[in-house]
Amino acid sequence: MKQQTGKQKACFTLISAIFIAAGLVLGGCVKKSMEGKTAMAIQKESFGTTKDGQAVDLYTLTNNGVTAKITNYGGILTSLVVPDRDGNPGDVVLGYDTLDENIADNPYFGALIGRYGNRIAKGKFTLDGAEYTLATNNNENHLHGGIQGYDKVVWDAESSDLDDGVALKLTYLSKDGEEGYPGNLSCTVVYTLTDDNELVIDYEATTDKATVINLTHHSYFNLGGHDSGEILDHELTLTADNYTPVDSGLIPTGEIAPVAGTPMDFTSPTPIGDRIAQVDGGYDHNWVLNNTDGSLALAARAYDPKTGRVMEISTTEPAIQFYAGNFLDGTQKGKGAEYLKNNAFCLETQHYPDSPNQPAFPSVVLRPGEKYTHKIVHKFSTK
Repeated sequence: MKQQTGKQKACFTLISAIFIAAGLVLGGCVKKSMEGKTAMAIQKESFGTTKDGQAVDLYTLTNNGVTAKITNYGGILTSLVVPDRDGNPGDVVLGYDTLDENIADNPYFGALIGRYGNRIAKGKFTLDGAEYTLATNNNENHLHGGIQGYDKVVWDAESSDLDDGVALKLTYLSKDGEEGYPGNLSCTVVYTLTDDNELVIDYEATTDKATVINLTHHSYFNLGGHDSGEILDHELTLTADNYTPVDSGLIPTGEIAPVAGTPMDFTSPTPIGDRIAQVDGGYDHNWVLNNTDGSLALAARAYDPKTGRVMEISTTEPAIQFYAGNFLDGTQKGKGAEYLKNNAFCLETQHYPDSPNQPAFPSVVLRPGEKYTHKIVHKFSTK
C-alpha cells in the first residue's frame, strides 16, 4: 500500500470532517453507507409546544428511498414518502405539517391508538366482576381510547441505530383510571425504518392490574399520493374469509360471517370502489384474518395501478379494520390538500371491536405478569 502524501492526508482529514459534521447536523443517528446503499439516518427537530407547555419534537427517518416523519405527540406519522414505479417520490399518508393542526383537528391521521382501538359499546365493560365506565366520544360508544387517547398525549422518545435500519422508541405510562380504564399500563412503541423499505411498528405493554388493551396504528393511506384524490381504483386484497357484521352504531353483532358472495370479499385483488355502494355507509368493518396462531403473517395488500406502488401489511393480530375514508368531508385540509370522502383508506391491525363485551371473541384482557405484544410490518414496493 502506498503511503499517503501530506496533501492526501489533509484531503482525507477534510472529507472526514465534512462527514462528521453532516452527522452532527442530523441531530440524531447516522448509519454509514454500505454496499452502495444510501446512509440511513434520524433527524430530530422541534415541532412546537402543547398548550400546557410540553415540548414536542419531529423525527425524520430516512433510508435508500423512503422518508418517514414521526412526532412524539400522539406518535403520529405525519408523512411517509415512497417512490413510484418510475422512482418519483410521493407522500402516501394524509396528515398535517404543524403541531397546532394535529392538536386542533385530527381524525386520527397517522396516530397511535390506545388503550383500546375501535369501539366499546356504550363505553362499558365488566372485568373480574367489576364494571368499568369509559369516556364516550362516538355517540353513546367509546372509540379509540376516549376523549384523550394515546393519539393526544406526548410520548417520551429515544432514537437508535440498528443493523438493518433506524428506529424511534416511544414510551408512555397510562395511569390507572385514565379515560376510565383500570391499571397503570406501561406502553412501548418502536417505529423502525429498514433498508428494505419496511416501516415496522412493534408494541409492548405491561400492567399492574387486570385491564383490556387493543393498540393499533391509524394512518390514512393513498398510494397515489396524499393529494391525488379518490382511492376507489386501488386494488385491495385481505387474507380474511370472514368478517364481523355490525349494527347501525358499528358495534359487532357477535356474528362471524363468511365474506364469500358478499361485497366484503377481498380474498382476491379487487378495486375498492367496485362494490362499495352496496355497503351501507361504505367500508368501515373488521375482517377476521385467516392466520390465528399469533405469528407474523400477511394481512393485506394494496396496489395503486396509476403509480405502481404496492403496500403489504403483515401482523401478529387476529383481525384488521378496513375503513375507506367515508367520513372525510373536505373540512380536513393538510399539507396543501383538501381531503374529501374516499380520498384515503385505513388498514388497522387489531383485535375485534367491542371484544370486552363479546365473550366469544378472542380475549383482550391483560393481567399483571403478562406482556402484550403486537407487530405490524408495512412493506413498500412497485410493479
